[in-house]
Amino acid sequence: MTPWTMRPPWRHDLLRRGTDVAQSWMALATGLLISVAAPTAGVLAGQAVDTASQQQHADWHAVTAVVTKEPPARAGLDARDGTGGRVHATVRWTASDHTVRTGETAVAPGACAGDRTTVWLDRYGALLRDPRTPADVLALSVAAGAVAASGTGLLLFGTDRAGVLLLNRKRYAQWEKEWAELDAQGRHHRR
Repeated sequence: MTPWTMRPPWRHDLLRRGTDVAQSWMALATGLLISVAAPTAGVLAGQAVDTASQQQHADWHAVTAVVTKEPPARAGLDARDGTGGRVHATVRWTASDHTVRTGETAVAPGACAGDRTTVWLDRYGALLRDPRTPADVLALSVAAGAVAASGTGLLLFGTDRAGVLLLNRKRYAQWEKEWAELDAQGRHHRR
């Protein structure tokens, strides 16, 4: 009999036990749950991270600052066009209360002392050292979604495997009982 002509495991068969039917339905339910719940959990987690980042970003405001100290050079970065990441430098800006402040924050590579740059302050006026860029938020959202989807899938799969172990214990107990009955019948007929 070829695999595509075999009956589905939940169909009636004289040799099929109740534990076999239960295991088949569990596998079907687990597959459906994984295919629906895992992606849903991933999307929800990614959206939660994105929403939290947007709410946090809404509290920020940009100000222009002057780089006061040359940032350290980073190997492997093209300093001319600012690609390849950010470096930290000391900057000076004027706060809303007209006081001059300094702090360290991320700036584009290649920024020199005296260059103007945009920096971000939180709602209290504190300088943000490493403000998240849209690319950072996207990466965090994707990572959170992937972890949530994988975790949900693994949890459901683990639950299915635990159920199979319990069914196997029941199956083995049934087999032991049936072998004991057959053994008792055989001994009875030999007398």
